Amino acid sequence: MKIKLILLAGVLLTCSALAWDVKRVQVAEELDVIKLKNKTLKLDIGIGSGAFHYKNDPANVFYTITDRGPNIKCKDSKKLMGEKLCEKGKIFPVANFTPTIYKIKLFKNYYKVLEKIQIKDANGNQVSGVSNAGTENAYDIKGNPIAFDPQGLDAEALVKLSDGSFWIAEEYGASILHLSSDGKILKRVVPAGFETNLEGSNYKISSSLPAIISKRPLNRGIESLAISEDENYLYFSMQSPLANPDTKTYKKSAIVRMFKYDIKADQVIGEYLYKMDNAQSFQLDNKKNQNAVKISEMVLIADDELIVLERVSKTTKFYKVKFENSILDSKWDDIKTTPSLEQSENLDNIMQKELVLDTSSLKNMPKKIEGIAYIDENNWILINDNDFGIDKDNTYIIRLTK
Repeated sequence: MKIKLILLAGVLLTCSALAWDVKRVQVAEELDVIKLKNKTLKLDIGIGSGAFHYKNDPANVFYTITDRGPNIKCKDSKKLMGEKLCEKGKIFPVANFTPTIYKIKLFKNYYKVLEKIQIKDANGNQVSGVSNAGTENAYDIKGNPIAFDPQGLDAEALVKLSDGSFWIAEEYGASILHLSSDGKILKRVVPAGFETNLEGSNYKISSSLPAIISKRPLNRGIESLAISEDENYLYFSMQSPLANPDTKTYKKSAIVRMFKYDIKADQVIGEYLYKMDNAQSFQLDNKKNQNAVKISEMVLIADDELIVLERVSKTTKFYKVKFENSILDSKWDDIKTTPSLEQSENLDNIMQKELVLDTSSLKNMPKKIEGIAYIDENNWILINDNDFGIDKDNTYIIRLTK
């Protein structure tokens, strides 16, 4: 087997030259057809915000999760809806949409939905994807304001445990949540201080995540989640650098914070630094702004070793990292620290990265790959987020083998 040596960001990496075989299946899950004054929106269900393969399931069975549902930036409403409906915030064309977990079986040329698990509050009522207080304004299809929903979720990642329950990650808090096997919220874990935005929720709320997490930019919360083999620990990452102290800093920084959470103790026990690649290195995207780069998924492959999905839109890179050299409870977790971690250069403790796959070398890959169901090192299932078809993109399940 030939080995390539790659020099990236000053780190010597190895990447197998073995070719991946790519097979893809298009997803078709209709949601709604909305007739507007000057336009018609044909929406499907974007099931690909995250993916997970449960270790005891067959190799062709996996789970995915939707996000909050179709949404349109106010500034894009004229282009996508035919008229400008609001100034700042998000329009929810299907405001009653419920974030949902899908169990899927993949065949050679088609897929089958085995189960749909809608996320519910403690009383069994379906939750919405509408914004929490402290995030961004929400509007309906006519531009009328929608009240903040303390139980609204922007779900982005999931794992399944042996007892049938799930943990999911979401962006509003940003937070992580424990769900029963039928989708009821058992507990929502948020950054210290964010719980004040969730008054009226009828499930248990823990504010045990570091307060610094609340500095995430809007729509750049927790989008990745992994579980340890013994199911005692969760690993998660912020999608982007924190806006610490401000948005200008987030747009220029490449340093992302990743965390290890002890489930039984209900506390973060490790915080780690990951440096994203320069935006211009994502070959098929040609982006110049650093904030175009995002972390959208992670999966455990050994104790404290993970594969991290780093992407722009058309180009996705997968890196292997090891969680070590924690900065938890250091000065970098103090919001008063100046300059902040995100403003600093020549930082210590940044994790080493080993490139596993760059999708620019593969054909027939869709935009916005956000989920990986990891079977083993030679068999992956990927899925993309098509944003519910608002821009007429499709969702694809991609089977990678080598």
